[in-house]
Amino acid sequence: MSALTAAHDLAVTLASASESGGGGGHEGDSSPNAYFVGGSTLFILLLLLFITTRFNRDR
Repeated sequence: MSALTAAHDLAVTLASASESGGGGGHEGDSSPNAYFVGGSTLFILLLLLFITTRFNRDR
């Protein structure tokens, strides 16, 4: 399975979920908080950047 096929399958799955009423910001959903997801992603990327720069020093 190529990356293009996988991306297409994912797009079809997401489109069918949104058409059937799944997803949406209704109260009581167990969807993650957008600020938490964005903050976690930023923290992980900064941590990876820090680790990469520590191990990439020329001696």
